[in-house]
Amino acid sequence: MKSSKHNAIPAWRRFALPIALAGLLGAIAGCGHLAMMGQSNVQRPADEAFGLGPRVSVKQIYTATLQPQQPLRVRRLQTVPVLITNSQGSPVERAIISIDGGMPEHGHGLPTQPRVARALGGGVYEIEGVRFNMGGWWEFKLAIDSSAGADQVTFNLSL
Repeated sequence: MKSSKHNAIPAWRRFALPIALAGLLGAIAGCGHLAMMGQSNVQRPADEAFGLGPRVSVKQIYTATLQPQQPLRVRRLQTVPVLITNSQGSPVERAIISIDGGMPEHGHGLPTQPRVARALGGGVYEIEGVRFNMGGWWEFKLAIDSSAGADQVTFNLSL
């Protein structure tokens, strides 16, 4: 009769297979993600379309400029002030601003739901809850509505 000591599986062998399978599944998921990016029909804008602004809205009603106190970072919850002016360069007060965006090449939106926390005056609005969960090309979109009309502006950010 053999002792159970000889039949025991070493601890490293008990965990080797599950760890190897987890790594393999992670690699497959990563490759699928990369393959999806390679097949994307989204065309990245020219370099001059990137940055914090100023950016003119689609109908040219507004100009918006992001004014972060520190450089925008990935994996950090941030508050980002934005200056909104009209076509004459005057600050826009009492605007309603909605925020949207995402990573066009990856096909997903923002990981949070940023919102305007308060108007600081002089056409500056504080957007809180901004988070970018990974590096790459992000679109940060503002829908602006005031007595001047409704319009949209998009910031292309490379983080």
